[in-house]
Amino acid sequence: MSADTQERTLLLVDPDHDYLDWATKHLEADDVRILRCDNADNALKVCQKTNVELVIADIAIQPFDGIQLLTQLRASNPDILVILTAGFPGTPQIINATQQGAHDIIRKESLTFELRSVVESAWQVIENRRSAGEHKQTVPETTGRLQVIGVSRAFQDVFKTVGRVARTDAPVLIYGESGTGKELVANAIHEYSPRRGKEMVALNCGAIPDNLLESELFGHEKGSFTGAAARRQGRFEQCDGGTLFLDEIGDMPLPVQVKLLRVLQEGTFSRVGGNETLSSDVRIVAATNKNLAEEVQAGRFREDLYYRLNVVELNLPPLRERKEDIPLLAEFFLRKITRKNGMARLRLSGEAIALLQSHHWPGNVRELENTMARAAALATSDVLLGDDIPLGRSLQKQADVRTILGQLIASAPEDTDIPEWINKRLIDYALEVSEGDISKAAKTLNTDKSFFSKKD
Repeated sequence: MSADTQERTLLLVDPDHDYLDWATKHLEADDVRILRCDNADNALKVCQKTNVELVIADIAIQPFDGIQLLTQLRASNPDILVILTAGFPGTPQIINATQQGAHDIIRKESLTFELRSVVESAWQVIENRRSAGEHKQTVPETTGRLQVIGVSRAFQDVFKTVGRVARTDAPVLIYGESGTGKELVANAIHEYSPRRGKEMVALNCGAIPDNLLESELFGHEKGSFTGAAARRQGRFEQCDGGTLFLDEIGDMPLPVQVKLLRVLQEGTFSRVGGNETLSSDVRIVAATNKNLAEEVQAGRFREDLYYRLNVVELNLPPLRERKEDIPLLAEFFLRKITRKNGMARLRLSGEAIALLQSHHWPGNVRELENTMARAAALATSDVLLGDDIPLGRSLQKQADVRTILGQLIASAPEDTDIPEWINKRLIDYALEVSEGDISKAAKTLNTDKSFFSKKD
């Protein structure tokens, strides 16, 4: 170590001494002093006597867990960085740890691949602080409770962001396909925020006729339109002090967008047919499966409203990109269904799990839950095999659309009208996969049922 290099101190905390040996060797460096202990009490004592800058601790340590250790360490030294390790960290653990200021949370099975890079990023944060003189604040404790299942890195990254953004009032825009859990994430943001004592109100902007959406949001006065028999509060009044979740925000008509923008800018609004100016303190969380930037370019969504809503952006991964979560989710849904119906416990065979993980899951988690409900209802044994999973044979026929198109074009006879040929073959394929159900076939091709009625 050169004379001008400042020694850095790292503390490893884990009851597994073999792991401590491995981590010590894995992270050794000339300018790093590595200390180690096997319980939380000793970790506190070491940090009281030594200027420890970075701690890597197992969540399951004793006599109190790693999150409690994190809280106590940062209460006495807000600058200390803590990395937590865990076998299968749950969503509440991820959010609580993030809100308490954990630098990162790593699954133990990923340590070999991720530990060094995560530690290097922590050292970089420490070095940046030294050069800039910046200090992080201690995060207040929260006590939310969620039933959200996911151990994949992509899903855990989402909830690390939730943990950071929940404590603010910043508008959040959640992107994700249908069924990925956008409302669950919105609930998590509310549940772990200072507004959790107030109500969270959800409104699906795509499920309400355009002429009624303004009334749903802002309320109306008696007689303001046909059928308005009495004054009615809107969602902004109902959740004053809480959170308003606007699902399918991309379907909101432009005139209503203008009025929503005013609320976001000024915090005031008027009921439909009224002159009274009202105010409401509401945190907005919006969600969509559309690309709002493209909607802005097409003139279907206001650019100024887009930037107001998109202060923090969350992108939820589809289930097909979270394959390691599928067995956990499937087992969770099976337990939930069997307990609710007083049924015997059902288990998934390896064959069934492999089949579930091979599916594209266009309906994501919602589709998986429905599949498990059907499997439970039709089960003839306590162990579900591949043939016991509904749509199993259809799942095996799923293929990448680009591959299908390539095969279709290659097989077309000479002098064929290629677009018409492809349309006919795609219709045949979709109907085969959906076993003749036109609604499901339309969903497979991302179109509507009228597409089929126009074809022979």
